[in-house]
Amino acid sequence: MSRIDFTRNETLVALVVVAFCAAAATASANFLTVTTLFDLLRNSIVIGIFAIGVQLVLISGGIDVSFTAISAFAMYTTTLTLVSLGVDVPWYGAFGLAIAIGGILGAINGIFIAIFRLPTLIVTLGTLSMFRGFLLTFVGSELISNVPAGMRDFSRMMMMRGTTEQGYFYSLPWAFAALVIVIALTWFILYRTLLGRQIFAIGGSVDSARRIGINVRATQFFVYIYVGAMAGLAGILHASMARVANPFDLVGLELSVIAAVVLGGARLTGGYGTITGTLLGVALIVLVNNSLILLGIPSTWQSVVIGVLILLGTGVPAFQAKRARQRAG
Repeated sequence: MSRIDFTRNETLVALVVVAFCAAAATASANFLTVTTLFDLLRNSIVIGIFAIGVQLVLISGGIDVSFTAISAFAMYTTTLTLVSLGVDVPWYGAFGLAIAIGGILGAINGIFIAIFRLPTLIVTLGTLSMFRGFLLTFVGSELISNVPAGMRDFSRMMMMRGTTEQGYFYSLPWAFAALVIVIALTWFILYRTLLGRQIFAIGGSVDSARRIGINVRATQFFVYIYVGAMAGLAGILHASMARVANPFDLVGLELSVIAAVVLGGARLTGGYGTITGTLLGVALIVLVNNSLILLGIPSTWQSVVIGVLILLGTGVPAFQAKRARQRAG
């Protein structure tokens, strides 16, 4: 019988999730209900897609903080274009356009990082401000409530829906399937393709990767296009589910998303990260964002709690690794 490895981030985050659920269930009898479960699943869709993309960047040894700006740009530009043209495009046409716009903006990051070899944090901080400023200055800053018919149709598509015995309505939109597809696709790329091994390799050591013949530029370029495309998908899903395109939406989610990925065990230095860990990190962040009130904690404490979790999630493994080195040496 294998023993539980308490040095792994995934194990620690899973225990915190269980403890948080137990505390929330004790504080409120309404927590352990189908309605709450479906609300949590629904709220994990956008942040989950963001986190999977950011995980890929961290594994490659970089960091991207511009994904929310890319997402808002792709979401708003797609909606405004379709509304202005008056074209009756099905939902998958709108999704394809948003993914393409996100991929193009991600490629701009890739050019600066892979071609000009500039630091990833500096580049994505710059493009975060540039994309957001360009959107509000030249594209538009007014809320669009008459979204195209295809997006409205998608918002009504439900995988599951029903009513509890107490009369509470619950539903799970088909947008959740997009998260599942993104998870499966990213898992396949990382663990079943040569490209995935190259992403892990350049995250471990760029110089070593070059010496063994890996095309570092092409791999980094792909990573930033991929995370841009995922951001575009997350943005159009957000607008479709809300049935409104607001250019100010999604701003400020960067901290929560990066926290989820880091809590899940992805190293900021690159070379390591797991899909399971990232999903556990997303589950914990979504629980914190949605359940603090049940525990009697004001919602204004969300940032404090997330900051503490980041410190614990990165500090405890670092302390354990230091003790292990001291014992060995």
